[in-house]
Amino acid sequence: MSTSSGATRAPAVEARQLIKTYGDVTALGGMDLTVEPGTVFGLLGPNGAGKSTTVKILTTLARPDSGSATVAGHDVLRHPDRVRRAIGVVAQNSGADPVATGRENLRLQGRLHGLSRAGLGRRVAELLDRFHLADAADRTVKGYSGGMRRRLDVALGLVHRPEVLFLDEPTTGLDPETRAAMWDEIGRLAGEDGLTVLLTTHYLEEADRLAERIAIVDRGRVVVAGTPDSLKGELRGDAVHVELRQAIGEAGRTLLNGALGGLPGVHEVLVDGRRVSVRADEGAAAMPALLAALDRAGVGVATATVARPSLDDVYLRYAGRRYADAEADSAGDLVLAGTGGAR
Repeated sequence: MSTSSGATRAPAVEARQLIKTYGDVTALGGMDLTVEPGTVFGLLGPNGAGKSTTVKILTTLARPDSGSATVAGHDVLRHPDRVRRAIGVVAQNSGADPVATGRENLRLQGRLHGLSRAGLGRRVAELLDRFHLADAADRTVKGYSGGMRRRLDVALGLVHRPEVLFLDEPTTGLDPETRAAMWDEIGRLAGEDGLTVLLTTHYLEEADRLAERIAIVDRGRVVVAGTPDSLKGELRGDAVHVELRQAIGEAGRTLLNGALGGLPGVHEVLVDGRRVSVRADEGAAAMPALLAALDRAGVGVATATVARPSLDDVYLRYAGRRYADAEADSAGDLVLAGTGGAR
């Protein structure tokens, strides 16, 4: 890696065409990623989209069926030991020993990474203070709150000063106040420490707030990548969402696409059951004409809203379905998988 001002730094994480199947289920269908050093990169997608499988491959916990990946400049297949020394991992489920104290957990983690006794003591004290755990350092972890356990998990991933930190759904299950505090700390990891953070999340707001770049994942592949602002900026005008009084069939969808798509300043019409989503140059100004067109088509309207573009709208555009619908589909898949059905 060159240190000259004009040189470009090698990606901290790079994956090319990762494919992974489990039986007849395709978890990854050609995953591509590039994460620049010193940034927070967000993998955004519903549960079951392939985010955790990607992290397992990048952290050497699983092997892809095909494709390649490097982390901190090391090939995950040829040099997994080098990758493990260069990364920290915070999994969805806590890795802390509940019957040990917070301090004991951190010291054990440091010893596993080969830290010297003197240096480890300083590092543990630093992390306990940074994550506001000093007062609880000598209490057993089983008595910690959910937020305290999550802060300890992140501290455990940082003991050995990794180059890349993987955070797999780090705020799932936390209350809003604790989640906001965790967001602040994650932001500081890259901003102040220069650490590369790869974050997986199914929270739209979390990705929008934390990640400098995101990759939206759907059904085991990246459908679009970029900065949150640039992705939202590609969606011209406003998002107009209309909920109909009743669902319409294929003929009705064709009719509405033609009727609404021909209105001045209106584009990207998507009709799905009871819901109609439209992009309009000026949403508020276009609303009367939209409602009039729906009325002429004999379609009853229950609600109508106008908003600036969001990551939900980006997901809708590139994945072809609303984010909430994708989440609901993945929940249904998990239920079926648990009862022996198709996933």
